[in-house]
Amino acid sequence: MTATSRRKFIKTSSAAVAALAISKSASVWADASGPVEVWATFRDQRHAKGDPLEWKQTTGVAADAIVINPAEERQQMRGFGAALTDGSCYLLSLLTESEKQALLPELFAPDQMALNICRTCIGSSDFSRSVYSFDDSAEPDPELTKFSIEHDREYILPVLREARRINPDLFLFSSPWSPPGWMKANGSILGGSMRWHYFDPYANYLLKFLAAYKDAGVNINAITVQNELDADQDGRMPACIWPQEFEIEFIKNHLGPLMRKEAPDTKLWLLDHNYNLWGRAIDELSDPGVYEYVDGVAWHYYTGEPSAMTRVHEAFPQKNAYFSEGSTIAYHSPEYLTEWAKWGETLNGIANNWARSITAWCMALDEDGKPNVGPYSCGGMVTIDSSSHKVTRGGQYWAFAHFSRHVKRGAMVIATNGLGDITSNEPSGAISHSAFRNPDGSVVVVLANRGPERRVQLLSGSNALEMDLAADSVHTLKWV
Repeated sequence: MTATSRRKFIKTSSAAVAALAISKSASVWADASGPVEVWATFRDQRHAKGDPLEWKQTTGVAADAIVINPAEERQQMRGFGAALTDGSCYLLSLLTESEKQALLPELFAPDQMALNICRTCIGSSDFSRSVYSFDDSAEPDPELTKFSIEHDREYILPVLREARRINPDLFLFSSPWSPPGWMKANGSILGGSMRWHYFDPYANYLLKFLAAYKDAGVNINAITVQNELDADQDGRMPACIWPQEFEIEFIKNHLGPLMRKEAPDTKLWLLDHNYNLWGRAIDELSDPGVYEYVDGVAWHYYTGEPSAMTRVHEAFPQKNAYFSEGSTIAYHSPEYLTEWAKWGETLNGIANNWARSITAWCMALDEDGKPNVGPYSCGGMVTIDSSSHKVTRGGQYWAFAHFSRHVKRGAMVIATNGLGDITSNEPSGAISHSAFRNPDGSVVVVLANRGPERRVQLLSGSNALEMDLAADSVHTLKWV
């Protein structure tokens, strides 16, 4: 036997042993059987339904097989969505009635894209038409006498009401990019830091927002303390720095007690920032006063790795993880239309690290990445041409379709194991994977292949399924 053949034999044998061990742990579940529905995105195909596949008795185990293990349940999913920013709502409001009736049900209807957990902004973000808060004042206004959500009544609230009419299960969470400028050290909504002695007025400001939105017919299900609380963006956009000790103090002695009294059904999430701040999340949750009031941690992906969410989960398994923001590239970038495999891999990584929901950044922007008052440009999940109103669906949209159209609220994430990762220090290839069991018992598996065309084997109990994955592709498999 040659050295190459021997290495291949050892690797294949190790894979078979690993697969057998994993399958035994899942033996309480019946082997997967029957037809498997398949949807694929690659080349000119967009979430296109293909010919069904069949499970067969396993006769051999590939060294890089993927094992589905229904016995190992992880988190329960709440859903998928995108941010309904000021800019996104404005673009959606400009559509004619017939254009709205075509696009909004496509995005939100449970039998279509089924987006069901969306983010809103408490005041302006960088992707707004103007810079504003709900209590703009040249002088301090600690009694909040100038508080008003009038700005949002024109087009934000109508879009939110219509989205929830189409999907009554729409979960909305809201994030502030900045407190009113008079609460901050620099006196401006742009950049700067929070001032300690305005904690009580700011807690009341957030509660007045929740009450005013509820009175306007839009109930908010969760809020975060601050979007990206570790960055002031050089004072070039709405932003605010919150030191760790500030967020701890604000939650446990101001906002937390007030929300428990006045808005007990609204959840509170901390951090709302990047993976690399996982240590801060652990430190804050280690404070009993913070732990008492916080439902979980909101995460962004711009710095660090999704495994950060697993680190926090292992330290505090009773607290939830929510992916609250991830932007896509600009519309004019060559990859905007085709980055579905990259996003499929990203979504798989998020789901496999305990996130209960995945919310992209802007739902809609125009061809120039506007409306935008900030220094950074990106694309929307969909692009709405500012002149023609033509809708273009980006690669991010198609990646989300492979999840949101099939993974239902209440689905449990179940373990998938790539044997190449288990048996070798070498990377197993470009295929990423995640799996879910829906409340109706159906199983959904999403595969993303960022590499060349290749064949993949899935194992479930004593049965196997093989299929070819096109280069740069995303595939959804579903069976009962």
